[in-house]
Amino acid sequence: MREILSDKVRGLAPSGIRKFFDIVSEMPDAISLGVGEPDFDTPWHVRQEGIESLERGRTFYTSNSGLMPLREEICRYLERRCQVQYDAAKETLVTVGGSEAIDVGLRAMLNPGDEVLIPQPSYVSYLPCTVLADGVPVIIELKEENAFKLTRQQLLDAITPRTKVLILPFPNNPTGAIMGRAELAELVDAIIEKDIFVISDEIYSELSYHGDHVTIASFPGMKERTLLINGFSKAYAMTGWRLGYACGPEVLISQMTKIHQYAIMCAPTTSQYAAVEAMRNGDKDVASMREAYNQRRRFLLKRFEEMGLPCFEPHGAFYCFPNISRFGMTSEEFATRLLQEEKVAVVPGTAFGDCGEGFLRISYAYSLENLKEALERLERFIARLDEKK
Repeated sequence: MREILSDKVRGLAPSGIRKFFDIVSEMPDAISLGVGEPDFDTPWHVRQEGIESLERGRTFYTSNSGLMPLREEICRYLERRCQVQYDAAKETLVTVGGSEAIDVGLRAMLNPGDEVLIPQPSYVSYLPCTVLADGVPVIIELKEENAFKLTRQQLLDAITPRTKVLILPFPNNPTGAIMGRAELAELVDAIIEKDIFVISDEIYSELSYHGDHVTIASFPGMKERTLLINGFSKAYAMTGWRLGYACGPEVLISQMTKIHQYAIMCAPTTSQYAAVEAMRNGDKDVASMREAYNQRRRFLLKRFEEMGLPCFEPHGAFYCFPNISRFGMTSEEFATRLLQEEKVAVVPGTAFGDCGEGFLRISYAYSLENLKEALERLERFIARLDEKK
């Protein structure tokens, strides 16, 4: 029988995040600090709206693009929070999580051989989605000394005549780095001059701890060349509702909608009704969760300092990215031993790109009680390593 599998798909590496958590699920008393999922319940008034939509029998397909009331709320939200205006009918698409928006956006834009600039360390889906869309991933290695921000010179050095798309993954998973207005401004003229398009993944936009999030789409000349992607998973603790959105030029959104139409039909109807409520009345919930994350962020940084573990200060998302290179182990070796010896699961930095070597991703989307216990175990582990030096 002929080979049933695609060479392209077979060549993709599985996600480096899942390995440790398959082990944790069968390990008594293990603590996981690796999953990027809020530990809060979806706010009750949002859940209630979802329940009510079911009780009223709202179990039909919506428009391929999503419920118009939801698209209108998305546009109002982006104008209110990001000072950028979109047309709900023509420039907005509701997707199955932000991940679908990334996938569909790349497939709608890329021709075979087009290059996509991917700053790393970053979310694990950008590279495989580029490959599946017949694009060529070009990695830009972000540096700790630059606070893991993309610099203008790094961007210019990576651009070639084949460059079509730059992915901007800020606030960043796994580093927690952000790009403020000044840093983004340094990129804008180069992006316009070189005529490249931006996919701005802003799923952590509400989890910024030093001032409001800034989108590159708000700069003059950038809205028409930016696909802004966001969603409900992180800000509203709605991971399992699987709902995201993309906003951009009509010419791009219409083609993304065509792919979405054939592959998905529409995002889950119940989730869309709940999301309308989240956007209309969820600001206080978001602020409350953000403050809790900020408290945990400060706690982790203090404990890392006490145990002599270098970690630059993350200003966004809910991850820390401590440097463990002084221990003379790879990130994979360190994470494996920590799990085996202290039953604490973290993610090796290399899961997010080769330049993540020497780092760990530690999520603080967990209760303070779990964080305290996990860090006590980590401190014991580090003390043993230091004793053997």
